[in-house]
Amino acid sequence: MFGSLGFTELILILFIVLVIFGAGKLPQLGEGIGKAIKGFKKSVHEADAIEAEAQAAQQNMADAPQQAIPQPTVQASVPVEQTAAPVHSASRG
Repeated sequence: MFGSLGFTELILILFIVLVIFGAGKLPQLGEGIGKAIKGFKKSVHEADAIEAEAQAAQQNMADAPQQAIPQPTVQASVPVEQTAAPVHSASRG
């Protein structure tokens, strides 16, 4: 059934869970486990879909011809003058 677990072992585990959590908590516990499994399956399928979409986009980029991206040019509105900084000599005296 579940690997090496037989029917007797599963009944024993169910009985221990029933004693620990009580009969009132078992439906909530089952619901929580069911939601967790459902969420896990959903995330696995979404991850597969995202991966397939990324591969398709990558394939489309590889098939498309490479286009040159224009580089922006910067023009100064005011001419820039380059002047040397004055050199100050320290006189001691």
